[in-house]
Amino acid sequence: MRTKKLLITNTWFLAIALVLVLTGLFYQTASAQDTAPTDDEVNAIAKQLFCPVCENTPLDVCPTEACRQWRELIRQMLAEGKTEQEIKDYFVANYGARVLSEPPRTGFNWLVYLVPPVLILAGAFALFNAFKEWTKPKSAEAGSGQGEEAGSSSDEDDYIQRLEEELKNRK
Repeated sequence: MRTKKLLITNTWFLAIALVLVLTGLFYQTASAQDTAPTDDEVNAIAKQLFCPVCENTPLDVCPTEACRQWRELIRQMLAEGKTEQEIKDYFVANYGARVLSEPPRTGFNWLVYLVPPVLILAGAFALFNAFKEWTKPKSAEAGSGQGEEAGSSSDEDDYIQRLEEELKNRK
C-alpha cells in the first residue's frame, strides 16, 4: 500500500513538473512598454523638418514615398538611441539647412528673427502718428492756414468779388 501511495505521489510530482516545464517553454518576457518609438515621437521630430523634395511641406504630413522613408529613418534612429538634435544634424548634413523648419540662429539668419519685430514696431509708430494727425482738431488747422490764404493771390479775390456781384444782379 505504501508503495502504491508512493507511486501515486511520484506520478503527481512528475505531472506537475511536466506542466511547469511545458509552461516554461511557452513563457515570454512581457515588458510594460515597447522600445520602438511611437508615431508621436517620430512626428514630433518630423514636424520640425521640411521635406527635401517637396517645397514648403513639413515632413510629418508629406504624402510622398520619400518622406515616408525619411520618417522610418527617424524611427530607426530613435530606436538606436539618437537624440533629436543628432537626427536634425544628420538631415542638415545630408540635405542642407533648408530642411529645418526654423533657420539656425547664426550669421545672416539672425535677420529673420530681428527684422519682423523692427518692422512691426516701425509700422505701429507710423500708424500712431497718422492717427494723431487725423484726430487733430480742424479749428487748429483752419487758424494756422488763414494767413497763407489771405495773401495767396489777388486774381482769386477778384474772381470771388465778380461772382458775388453777378449773383446779386440776378436777383
